[in-house]
Amino acid sequence: MNKRKIKDLLYEQVARVGKALSSPKRLELLEVLVQGEKRVDALAREVDIDIKLASSHLRVLKEARLVSSRREGRFVAYRLSGDDIGKLWVTLHTVAGEHLLELRTVLEKFVAAPESLTPETRLGLLDKAKQGEILVLDVRPAAEYRAGHLPYARSIPVQELEHRLAELSRDREIVAYCRGPFCLFATEAVALLRKKGFNASKLTDGIAEWAEAGLPLANKPDT
Repeated sequence: MNKRKIKDLLYEQVARVGKALSSPKRLELLEVLVQGEKRVDALAREVDIDIKLASSHLRVLKEARLVSSRREGRFVAYRLSGDDIGKLWVTLHTVAGEHLLELRTVLEKFVAAPESLTPETRLGLLDKAKQGEILVLDVRPAAEYRAGHLPYARSIPVQELEHRLAELSRDREIVAYCRGPFCLFATEAVALLRKKGFNASKLTDGIAEWAEAGLPLANKPDT
């Protein structure tokens, strides 16, 4: 095999990953799978498509070795094939945010209003949470919290928050987070908390962004 054919083969193999990432829905599926293993029916609900289409997208991701699967009763459960896939997702959306003005505009306007973002650095947040000076609130589904969460975080899913406000102290700042910068759970939670008189702000990090920064997670299983 000559040098040109070897180079073409190498780039072709890398391009398999690029092709698998070329669908918005497949990117969203990866973001959800960063939170932990999920069955195909749950994934379909999360990204608002039917099970057949979800299975098709997941098959593409599996063929590119980005996810793995196992049978669970009538359904198939999927998970990321390694922590490096979560890092790939963080790198991809970070690069897009740096270079695409359109993405930054949407993030600033709809996803992460600047006035609602916490001014804390990651290390500062970690230290204040450890000291009990702030409450870090994980508003993702409880199963995602159990699969891995930020240190010292407390779990109250956004769907339950309004009915559990009495559990929260008004004397402590609340910093809510969810799946990452594209997730709206924390945005909804902060809006509700502020409306009810709490001092609340949003952390744009999810567990993937936190891990990519080299910071610890709690209860994160080995992959």
